[in-house]
Amino acid sequence: MAQIEQGSRMAAPRDDADTGSRVIAGDKPMADANGVMREALGQFEELTGHRPEAVSAMRKEEDGWLFRVEVMELRRIPDSMSLLATYEVRVDSDGGLTGWERVGRYERGRADRR
Repeated sequence: MAQIEQGSRMAAPRDDADTGSRVIAGDKPMADANGVMREALGQFEELTGHRPEAVSAMRKEEDGWLFRVEVMELRRIPDSMSLLATYEVRVDSDGGLTGWERVGRYERGRADRR
């Protein structure tokens, strides 16, 4: 499975003069990525029961999109001890969810280990 490079930077979005849409490095309009992301994350939540709290990465691939999302798996008190997980969510070019994998778990109050 391809890995998303941590700390990698995407090209800044810019306006497409022809359509008025936002684009990333000459790719399809950014609105397409947002729509695909919303649809896929809705499917992910329905199937797993985990509501994504944040999208920490996204990447366009040959056959669709790869998103890295953060979800709460176990709520604890205090909230800083709640258990969160990072999932890689794969989506085809039509916005259909094709798979997901948990790639990490951590307590909300803990920083990334490097």
